[in-house]
Amino acid sequence: MGAANQVAAATARPVRQWDVWRAAWPLTAVFMLSNVPTPLFVLWQHRIGFGTGTLTVVFAFYIGGLLLALPVAGAVSDRYGRRTVLFPAALSALLACVLYASAASVAALLVARLLTGLAVGGTVAAGMAAVADVGGPERRRQASLAGSVAMGTGLATGPLLSGLFAQLLPAPTVTVFVVEGALLLSVLPVIRTLPNVRRAGVGSWLRPPSVPRRNRGDLLVGLAAYMPGMTGTSFLLALGPTLLATLLGTGNRIVAGGSAFVMFGASTGVQFFVSRWPTRRLLGTATAATAVGMVLVVLAVHAASVATLLVAAVCAGTGQGMAQLGGFSLLNARVTTARLAESNAALSAWGYLFAGVLPVATGYLADATSVGLAASVLGLSVAAAAAVGGLSITRSR
Repeated sequence: MGAANQVAAATARPVRQWDVWRAAWPLTAVFMLSNVPTPLFVLWQHRIGFGTGTLTVVFAFYIGGLLLALPVAGAVSDRYGRRTVLFPAALSALLACVLYASAASVAALLVARLLTGLAVGGTVAAGMAAVADVGGPERRRQASLAGSVAMGTGLATGPLLSGLFAQLLPAPTVTVFVVEGALLLSVLPVIRTLPNVRRAGVGSWLRPPSVPRRNRGDLLVGLAAYMPGMTGTSFLLALGPTLLATLLGTGNRIVAGGSAFVMFGASTGVQFFVSRWPTRRLLGTATAATAVGMVLVVLAVHAASVATLLVAAVCAGTGQGMAQLGGFSLLNARVTTARLAESNAALSAWGYLFAGVLPVATGYLADATSVGLAASVLGLSVAAAAAVGGLSITRSR
């Protein structure tokens, strides 16, 4: 049965809003894991003993896992079905929880982050496509919103939960991963009910994720906002706790987790307000918000202001959320179902590539010079990239 026929069969009965949002639950649970460790890195850093450069490498192993998963996940999901990718992704996330909870070395953290990246890479490629399959043609825009909001919700609640546990409960690096593991187990019956849309295999299943030739311009327009948006939030995730501890004088894990929650809470909330905006306006505004957020990071560092850093996090999250919604909505509207998962993987791969490389370079620059200088250099670089992206979006057709 062709992909279009499978989608039609899966959506023969009227699609309810609940069906679409339920299909997005695996995205929320897996994306929670990606940010749960954020407030805990300072604890591991003191317990195990490693510098800021190593910290950003540990963070970047997550990006490495993503980039390993995405070239496979998109093509495999389109060819063999969404569940073929989503089940292994959930199991990889569960194994990562076990490693985080028992981590006593940098090596354990590296493997856990790698498995987390593999899980997120598989979930973003196949999960977004699965939500679109459930929504069908009549709920295409709602499916894009549900998938993007599900990711933002996970990214926001993960660090807040972790920060609360780290500050208020004993054994925070164990307890929070027990809770996260239970949430991941709950996604397995949801995945089992998703339509397993597939298409006839064409070409290699191991290849760089791409979009159909006619959609390359769509991908580039989406990336013009998505790459700086993802890099800005990744920068604040990787170095935010360090900035709070070394420059702003607070080691409170609730503040560290709360700043990430505020950032991704803004990412999630703004999508409801702009969900009906035209794509060009959505992506152009995203680049402006990202640029403002990065400039505010620089100001926060030089003024040693927690309040300014929180405002910067809101702006960065707003930019990332709008860019994410705009990029995936553009592909969802214009790419055929047969190539949708691979196209989602292409957008994610390029976005996360830059989001991983630049913060790592910043971490080592911080070790060689100072955290303040490194944060200022990266902040201004991302702001400039966002400005260039905004100009390219306004000039695109």
